[in-house]
Amino acid sequence: ATHRRPPPSPPMARLFLDQEPLTQYKDRAFEGSIEEYLDALRHSATLYVGNVSFYTTEGQMHAAFSQCGAVRRIVMGLDKAKQTPCGFAFVEYHNRADAEACVRYLNGTKLDDREIRVDFDWGFVEGRQYGRGKSGGQVRDEYRTYFDAGRGGYGKLLRDELEGMKAREGGGAAPEVGVKRERD
Repeated sequence: ATHRRPPPSPPMARLFLDQEPLTQYKDRAFEGSIEEYLDALRHSATLYVGNVSFYTTEGQMHAAFSQCGAVRRIVMGLDKAKQTPCGFAFVEYHNRADAEACVRYLNGTKLDDREIRVDFDWGFVEGRQYGRGKSGGQVRDEYRTYFDAGRGGYGKLLRDELEGMKAREGGGAAPEVGVKRERD
């Protein structure tokens, strides 16, 4: 008889998160066990808002999120190097019930023509308002390979490559991405 080997198990943290409806994300900056993290999520009145346009204002955020309850404060995510918006925010409510209503009603809705992601967060602490990417913004924006006007255009790595090509070609217009150039 042949014995089938069971599929490899995901890491224990992944098992907990997959069974937990609060979030599918584990913030690596949280210092504590997965149980402590999930407990913090269950009691927090703080939300993480992702996929925010770089042009969305705090006033627009307040107008949208105050529809679910009294907002205690909004902290806009900033590029650590440039001190400019970089596409996320933290929204704190005065109570858990309003935060739950917000996740239920605003997650997946459009704000400033972008579908935002609203998720429970373990709580804002100073320093978390800054992007964690090498360039100072969000990591995901460094690797983006398509043009996204609401998040600053192309990703940083591709933008740097296009600018380098432009400089090597004598300052002419950068070639279109995905279009073959004629060889000399």
